[in-house]
Amino acid sequence: MIGVNRLKTDAEVNRLDLIDLLSDRHNMVRRISGNAWNEANEIKISSSEWYILARIYRKQPTISSVTKSVDISRQAIHKFIKNLAAKGLVEIHNVENNKKEKWIQLTDLGEECYEKNEVLKDELEKRIAETIGQDKIDTLKVILKSDWGI
Repeated sequence: MIGVNRLKTDAEVNRLDLIDLLSDRHNMVRRISGNAWNEANEIKISSSEWYILARIYRKQPTISSVTKSVDISRQAIHKFIKNLAAKGLVEIHNVENNKKEKWIQLTDLGEECYEKNEVLKDELEKRIAETIGQDKIDTLKVILKSDWGI
């Protein structure tokens, strides 16, 4: 990998199939986004924690519904949620009349962090658009949102 953004060489990129290209770009933008947050803020948040925060933002889901909506093990979800609670980003509550089930919500600090991170991601998207063009960004979003039939 070369360059500031650790881009692969043209020869390396040309050998990648669709799945690997998607994975490579996803990892790159997640790393850049995560580093931007972690370098500017005292509260360090991993990409998996951001993934969970996105499922909670402006909702009050149960832990089991979060577990079903992400591709992370139940045990890992519980660990991440405990870490997020220790950082003051989420609150965990008991579901009324159910001793096993719990629901979670972002704290005010959690909402503030999530919204600040959305601004950082918007800035990254603008930087990408400056390089490849807004029309390509728009087309990519349409493609990614469409039903792929798989």
